[in-house]
Amino acid sequence: MTTDSAQGHLPKSPKSLRVTLWVLLIVYIFNFLDRQIVNILAEPISKDLGLKDWQIGMMAGIAFAAFYTFLGIPIAKFADRSTTNRVGLISGSLIIWSAMTGLCGVAQNFVQMLLSRIGVGVGEAGCTPAAHSLISDLAPPEKRASAISFYSLGIPIGSLLGMVLGGMIADNFGWRVAFFVAGLPGIVMALIVWLVLKDPRMSGVVAERKVVQELSTRAALREILGSRAFVYLAIAGASAAFLGYGKATWTTIFFQRTHALSPGEVGFWFGIGGGVAGIIGTWAGGWFADNFGKDNRRHVLTAPAIGMTLAIPLAIAAYWVENWWVALLLIMLPSLFNSLYVGPTYSCAQGLVPIRARAMASAVMLFAQNLIGLGLGPLFFGILSDIVKPVAGDDSVRWVLYGAALLGLVPAFFFWRASLRLNAELDRKT
Repeated sequence: MTTDSAQGHLPKSPKSLRVTLWVLLIVYIFNFLDRQIVNILAEPISKDLGLKDWQIGMMAGIAFAAFYTFLGIPIAKFADRSTTNRVGLISGSLIIWSAMTGLCGVAQNFVQMLLSRIGVGVGEAGCTPAAHSLISDLAPPEKRASAISFYSLGIPIGSLLGMVLGGMIADNFGWRVAFFVAGLPGIVMALIVWLVLKDPRMSGVVAERKVVQELSTRAALREILGSRAFVYLAIAGASAAFLGYGKATWTTIFFQRTHALSPGEVGFWFGIGGGVAGIIGTWAGGWFADNFGKDNRRHVLTAPAIGMTLAIPLAIAAYWVENWWVALLLIMLPSLFNSLYVGPTYSCAQGLVPIRARAMASAVMLFAQNLIGLGLGPLFFGILSDIVKPVAGDDSVRWVLYGAALLGLVPAFFFWRASLRLNAELDRKT
């Protein structure tokens, strides 16, 4: 067991935390822009390269997620070492995934696109575990959910920009140019990260700390999975991501096939509406967690459990109505409610494990969310769409999305189960 002076609560500076959060937010915006832009480009890519729906799901999901998740564990172990410069790790990762995003724009067939997407996953595996660990070193426990929620705003902002810019560029210049525009600025941002941020481990004060024994991968995983709250949380996060990523990919295709909108129109309207809703929901999730969870830790996860439940009837209504304007307006509320879980989930993951296993905890959570969620969600929904297409025709995607909405009860249940354990387990380990 380590002590605060030895390993955990590094000297904190509000200014240092603010600068770190803003820079990492921009990095995470690039992360999700490059990850999610393929959703709005999927239909024109499919037509150009002659892809089937299952290939779209594979390109958008499992090609990225498999390498992202499996590499995340050893990279997180490296990030948890006291001698690792997490800023350098994040900067180098940003260069890799930005370059591979650009390469997506030169793919001539399914295999080449698949390999490029794998490269994006390899690069992005080094970002979030190191970023969560860095933020948790600088933010006090009572502000951790808000800090990680602020960083997590990169998810809706990056997705919004990917949808809007990707759709507009695809309409005017083609989908290949959209990948070039998305990827190249990240290489410049990597240099800014290296010059502006400093890992507190590398400071003179931290260097004088008592050296503590590093946790082995097996020991870290034993600590993480020994928390029942963490296990419930991982199941909740994985099922929420499965539905979220699956719906994100196929809702954009739904508006193009069912409502006959162009990629640019869907990217703009769905990107703006869903992005704004996601920004509000992600911020509100952290605010609710910090403010209502102060006295009763159980309420850190109350908003995600309730939000997932409330989203179900609203999502079904959005997929049912025939007017695309009404559908877009309705889909904003489920997007908001489904975003409440992000900050509370990752802040709990940091507080349920020893300090020496924080990056590993994020990697395990990302493993569950991305392999099951991003990897299998779009692919599973694509396979279902192909199965029901002979009966439903172009409405096959609508049928699949009805089922996805109803499955929102699964993450709601497990967020509630995890919340029952928080008073006993949260922030009890150092």
